[in-house]
Order: sequence, then C-alpha cells, then structure tokens
Amino acid sequence: MKNILLLDRRRFVKMSTLGASYLLLPNAVRAEEGTTYQLPSLSYQFHALEPHIDAQTMAIHLDKHHAAYISNLNTALATAPDLAKQPLETILANLPAVADESLRNTIRNNGGGHWNHDFFWKTLAPASKSGAPSSELTAAIDSTFGSMDGLKKAFGEAATKRFGSGWAWLILQDGKLKITSTANQDNPVMKGIVPDADLGKPILALDVWEHAYYLRYQNRRPDYIAAWWNVVNWRAASERFSTR
Repeated sequence: MKNILLLDRRRFVKMSTLGASYLLLPNAVRAEEGTTYQLPSLSYQFHALEPHIDAQTMAIHLDKHHAAYISNLNTALATAPDLAKQPLETILANLPAVADESLRNTIRNNGGGHWNHDFFWKTLAPASKSGAPSSELTAAIDSTFGSMDGLKKAFGEAATKRFGSGWAWLILQDGKLKITSTANQDNPVMKGIVPDADLGKPILALDVWEHAYYLRYQNRRPDYIAAWWNVVNWRAASERFSTR
C-alpha cells in the first residue's frame, strides 16, 4: 500500500512539473484530431469538487482511465467504419447485433467505459453549484423512496454491495425511479447484455471502480459514496428526468 501511494505521489509531482494549471483548469480535448471519439472538456476545474473528490483523482481518472477507453474504442471502430457512423448509445443498445464476438466485447468494455464516464462527469458539479432536485423529481423521489434520505440509503446500499468494479445507477424504468447497479463498464442502456429488469433511462450514475476514489478514500467506499452526494449535479439530473 505504501509503495502504491508513493507511486501516485510521484506521478502527481511529475504532472505538476507540467504546470500547476494542469490540475486547476478544465481539461482541453487532448485526443488526436480526426478520431471518432475524444475526451470531453469539463465544465468545472479539476479542483472544484474538493474536498469530496480531489484534483489528483480527477486528473488521473479523466486523462488516464477515460482516455484509455476512448483510445481502445477508436481503434476498434476503425475496423468497423459502418458501425462507427452510428451514435454510441445506439451501438451499446444493440450490442448483440455485433456479430464479431471480439469486437463486441471490446466495444462493450471500452464503449461502455467512454459512455459511462462522459455521463458521470455531467453528473458532477461543485458543491456550491450542485443545487437541488426539481419539484417534479423531488416528488418522484419521495413517492418511490419516502424521502431524499431514503434514496441515499438505497443508492448507498447498491453502490456498496456492487462486488468489485462497477457502477450504481438511478434510472427511470416504465415511468418510475429505480436503483440498480452494473458490473465493470456495463450500463442500463445495454439491451441484450444487461438483464431487462435493470434497463432504463439513467438519471444519476456513480463510478465505484477503485480508481474513482482510492487515492483519497483508500478502501472506504462508503465514505466516498456519502461524499459524492455533495457534488451531485441536481440540475442535470432534473433535466434528464423531465425529458422522459
């Protein structure tokens, strides 16, 4: 553990030598021009979610982990130009139609990784700007979970009990809110991959892979989950719910 943390500190120092602004500014698109998918530019700075999510984790999470999913996805889609013309969500919703098993699995893991992370970044906002759920979403939360505290408890249980790497989701299924979780980079839009009972329109998502929290929270996933509620972008969640 000590060696792992030392390595991360060294990586942080190396990144800092490139300029302190690297950890402060929203990332610019650093993927090669002309590729199918590129890293998104965040609407907030890397340090803006502190103390709940630290700048070092944000920088590594976006520029290393997310970037790797994009690179692998672009490489895979370069071998399937007709598939590459389709929107990513359409591809993910129809994965069983990809006949080549190797290509299908690569898109599942890396396309899912890109889609999930792009959604995740938009689910976050600085604590001072996180806002509150709309009256419509609040009513739905109260109806389904009894209260916001009820939502947090049920969501926290799903996120904590997800064994290994994966995601916790608040989804809209058949007009009702529901909490579910998926393994690895699967998500609730993957028909034929994720069980029908867990399909729906994502409203909120929480990344519970260790790379999303380990530098600050180590093995304390519940602490990370509790802190995440402070930086939920309720405006974005409310807009997703309203467009159901």
